Amino acid sequence: MAVRTILTLPDPRLRRVCAPVATIDASIHALMDDMLATMYAAPGIGLAAIQIAVPKRVIVLDVAKREDENAAPEPLCIVNPEILWTSDELSLYQEGCLSIPEFFEEVERPARVRARYTDLHGRAQEIEADGLLATCLQHEIDHLNGILFIDHLSRLKRDRITRKFAKTAKHGTSTGKGGADKEQAAAGN
Repeated sequence: MAVRTILTLPDPRLRRVCAPVATIDASIHALMDDMLATMYAAPGIGLAAIQIAVPKRVIVLDVAKREDENAAPEPLCIVNPEILWTSDELSLYQEGCLSIPEFFEEVERPARVRARYTDLHGRAQEIEADGLLATCLQHEIDHLNGILFIDHLSRLKRDRITRKFAKTAKHGTSTGKGGADKEQAAAGN
């Protein structure tokens, strides 16, 4: 397992739509291992393969510690996910993103979702999720489609954030947002 570099805004690769995985083999297992190591080291609760510059439809999630700091890790390794259903009921979570470090904003998404995916053993699975897991799942699937959580914000907020990160990248300075803490974000992916 290796901790990989996480792409950050404004890297254009974050906008790339990821390709489906044809076969779950040793290279996909190694990718998922690296993704988990990278996610835990960051720390975060979700990571899409594109965030480490691999344009494949693979995500990893682990919300266990966010919900209970004494919980053992409960990673989910998900290949080729697709959302089958979303609830009409919405929920609001403060989201963050490892690719947009130290920035958090409330995002409204469906409160419950059902998704189909392939697990790391190549078996078809379905998951019904609510709460933080539903938010995290939607956030990471968005990444696979070239969508960032800031795309769910008003155009004014999104443009302000994008300009800030572009300026930071140009000058190589910190992106800190006045004391925001990764561990405080409800859905820091």
